[in-house]
Amino acid sequence: MATDDGSLPPVKKNDEPEHPTKSKGDGAARGLLKSSLVVAVMTMLSRILGLVRDVVIALYFGAGASADAFFVAFKIPNFLRRLFAEGAFAQAFVPVLSEYKTQRGLPETKLLIDSVAGVLGFVLLIITLVAILAAPALTAVFAPGFYADQQKFTLASEMLRITFPYLLFISLTAFAGSILNSYGRFAVPAITPVLLNIVLICSAVWLTPYFSGSAMSLAWGVLIAGMLQMMFQLPFLLRLNLLPRPRLDYRHEGVARILKLMVPALFGVSVSQINLLLDTVLASFLQSGSVSWLYYSDRLSELPLGVIGIAIATVILPALSRNHASASLKEFSATLDWALRSVMIIGLPAALALMVLARPLIVTLFYYGEMTLLDVNMSAKSLLAYAMGLQAFMLIKVLATGYFSRQDTKTPVKIGIYAMIANMVLNLILIGPLAHVGLAMATSISAWMNAGLLMWGLVRTNVYFAQKGWPVFLLKLAIANSFMLLAIFLVGPQSGDWENYAVFERCYRMGSVVVAGVVVYFVALFVMGFRLSGLRKKA
Repeated sequence: MATDDGSLPPVKKNDEPEHPTKSKGDGAARGLLKSSLVVAVMTMLSRILGLVRDVVIALYFGAGASADAFFVAFKIPNFLRRLFAEGAFAQAFVPVLSEYKTQRGLPETKLLIDSVAGVLGFVLLIITLVAILAAPALTAVFAPGFYADQQKFTLASEMLRITFPYLLFISLTAFAGSILNSYGRFAVPAITPVLLNIVLICSAVWLTPYFSGSAMSLAWGVLIAGMLQMMFQLPFLLRLNLLPRPRLDYRHEGVARILKLMVPALFGVSVSQINLLLDTVLASFLQSGSVSWLYYSDRLSELPLGVIGIAIATVILPALSRNHASASLKEFSATLDWALRSVMIIGLPAALALMVLARPLIVTLFYYGEMTLLDVNMSAKSLLAYAMGLQAFMLIKVLATGYFSRQDTKTPVKIGIYAMIANMVLNLILIGPLAHVGLAMATSISAWMNAGLLMWGLVRTNVYFAQKGWPVFLLKLAIANSFMLLAIFLVGPQSGDWENYAVFERCYRMGSVVVAGVVVYFVALFVMGFRLSGLRKKA
């Protein structure tokens, strides 16, 4: 049971029996906190390198036409990767794989993996070939505003032909990562994205001169990174004796179930990604630079989302799937409750910090080289709008997992459609008075609607029931966040002063503000009785 003081309740070890086909590393139950921290640390490293990557891109290309063209050419396969590979496919594949792993033998599990690999690889190959041939048409669909500038439109189409095969490689990477996650190997999939950032940084620095300063160098970097990420995972699958031998078997029972689950799941957990893509489509009609402003601000808001929200959702999916397979409703609800509190402990202060430090962060990270002060101000405004929905984005990742782990993909799709319609309506309402900021604001508002409906559905069906201590827990969060904001205002200089500082001084001052906020926040929680031990929960 939960404690009455609002701290996160320790939950008993899952009592599922040991399965004879489990690998040696699965013998003992692993702590969700430990697994989440592993994923978070690896993801943090990747996200930090991602920020370095974006700083380098801003330095070399700013927010001009070449940068806009690359961001569109990269966003299309990246969007489809999140929608199909990490969104619909992962949420459909992991529960079925967990069921096979828990209830069936290793030969049947391996046959499932081989069949999924064959079908997934074949479908992705066909999609990739069609997309390469139809690159101009895709560019017209996803960035119709570029058509008025034929040079930008042509450049984006050429880049798309190079970047689109990334979808093939990164989707197979996500497939391998889902297998590793299901077997408790969370670190390898979490560290893999580091390769993308390293390759893009190297491409910007060393390949750009060979393309006359064009961002085409980044497009080739995306393709190279996709291949490297896929190959990186293969030795770890081989070590588990799970390296796929693709079989094109559409009739396999597990493949059929995964395909059936995937169709509605396309609109489930990935609704936020669809909303962001709609932002890009509409931003292509706005003044040049709008696509880049949204990209830079979205990247900063995704840092805490990727480190905490996605990390926790990744870790709890196999655990919730096992709870559902073993009909342990109480454990299922307790695991979900643990995840909700965990994302709020980090998500709420991260969102507030991004709101008050939006402009200083943009200045510190991106105000170099080709980046102008106008770009800084515009990016900061959209970052503020995205930050308002950050907590909702995190909650969606966790709450949607509660549905997918139970192989319920229909409910999230209905909710996702409602949220997407709301986002489209809000886009049309807000784009006039607020331009690109209105697009970001609409995304945040629709995210809160999505999260609220997902929560209501879980509570209404008695799948989730809140553990004790929530009122006290929320009060402690409110007090700790108030002290954190006070520390930020006392330590940080005025927002307008940041661009006048040298590079080292900007970084030093920003580091001081961040450290002061983090220390004050957790000290306040500690004084009020919060302990790390309250977060410990067995997988």
